[in-house]
Amino acid sequence: MAVAELASISERRVERLVNPSLSEGLPPFLTVEGGLNSGFMIPQYVAAALVSENKSLCHPASVDSIPTSAGQEDHVSMGNASGLKALQVLANSEWALAIELLAGAQAIEFLAPLEPGPGVRATHDAVRELSERLRDDRSLSDDIERVADAIRDGSIIAAAEVEIGALR
Repeated sequence: MAVAELASISERRVERLVNPSLSEGLPPFLTVEGGLNSGFMIPQYVAAALVSENKSLCHPASVDSIPTSAGQEDHVSMGNASGLKALQVLANSEWALAIELLAGAQAIEFLAPLEPGPGVRATHDAVRELSERLRDDRSLSDDIERVADAIRDGSIIAAAEVEIGALR
């Protein structure tokens, strides 16, 4: 449940970045040519869908226990199902965080000439090594997967740590 909550908070930050009523000067959906390009509208939908799926997956599997072994075991932990659900929550959350990193990198570029701090700059640069700026609509699924892989392998955190010290 804690990991699902992290993804939920991440998605809410993406909403703040793409929503012109909340983003304090950023263009709607982080795109210059709104109407022609949807920018980060669809990735935000994806993040919201992942968070919603996580909510369903966090329902305890043990409440759906049924008798097994010819009635000899009347209560089963459903531990295997719980483990599979936990793995899916983790994957969904990594994708949601990847979407946030991509949206954050895009947002930073609209804030020039303001410069981010060294940790944020290093994170931005690490994301940009994996995904170029979104100028025109294109599929971001491969970009999301590359950034999620970098979250999993620790390279995003490592890039920031070079600049600001240990985060773990």
